[in-house]
Amino acid sequence: MKELLSAAIDAAVRGGNEVRQVRDAASLHELSKGETKEGANDPVTDGDYKSHIVMYYSLKKSFPSIKIVSEEHDSKIDPATIEPAERKLREIDDNISSDEIVYSKDITVWIDPLDATQEYTEDLRQYVTTMVGVAVKGVPVLGVVHSPFIPITYWGWVGHGLSANLKTIKKGSAAELVPSSSPRIIVSRSHKGTVAEVALQAFGDKTQVIHAGGAGYKILEVIQGRADAYVHTTAIKKWDLCAGHAILSAMGGTLTTLSPVSNIISYGDSTQFLNSNGLLATIRDHEYYLKKLQALRKP
Repeated sequence: MKELLSAAIDAAVRGGNEVRQVRDAASLHELSKGETKEGANDPVTDGDYKSHIVMYYSLKKSFPSIKIVSEEHDSKIDPATIEPAERKLREIDDNISSDEIVYSKDITVWIDPLDATQEYTEDLRQYVTTMVGVAVKGVPVLGVVHSPFIPITYWGWVGHGLSANLKTIKKGSAAELVPSSSPRIIVSRSHKGTVAEVALQAFGDKTQVIHAGGAGYKILEVIQGRADAYVHTTAIKKWDLCAGHAILSAMGGTLTTLSPVSNIISYGDSTQFLNSNGLLATIRDHEYYLKKLQALRKP
């Protein structure tokens, strides 16, 4: 797993380089995949495709037996031109001493070659990330989120270690019994649905609603204490979530759906890539926020 973490970091950074080069050259060649259920445009660009090619094939060459799921697809690509992802990064060898051996059949890798494509087309670069998430038997255990325009990389491996920039973040006390009366709820700016109204109804008129792009960005905002919860009330793809979910778990946080029946998200089945039950991501007080939101969903 140490080698897979190194490869995931290398793939995310290399994908980020492609994303940045396309944006800097202003050669996006934007197309549309159609509209989301909320009626928002779902764009795709050369940045998405070029990042996908580098990320997918570099990981596949390093770990040919592992199942990899990407948001994008390609055709007529010669993978011979893609170098394998680096399996031994010094950063990982220096910071993680333990390792795990896992059967490849139990591993599913979810990659998002360009998260926040809508914001990318609007040149809102701060929201853009490339992401690699690794699940073992459906459980997200390893995540990499790379912000190519800063640039900075965050990674976490549950029970084993965190990137240096995450180690410096001081998590709010889990023992705090009274959540804020004016919680900061971060929501999507491009796939809004009715989430802002839901947040205000659930948590009161003092709620601060923050609109932002990219699931990876929003989860990092929660981890870094700039938002109390990330709420999404409509469908979202698992490649948007797996990497951030793993990092959040490594930090002691929680990510679930809003369903009162079963709120666990499993990443084991690569054909089941849609989560239709909304989501809640927090670093603390998860049950408090979840009960407030679930109360609105009851008949």
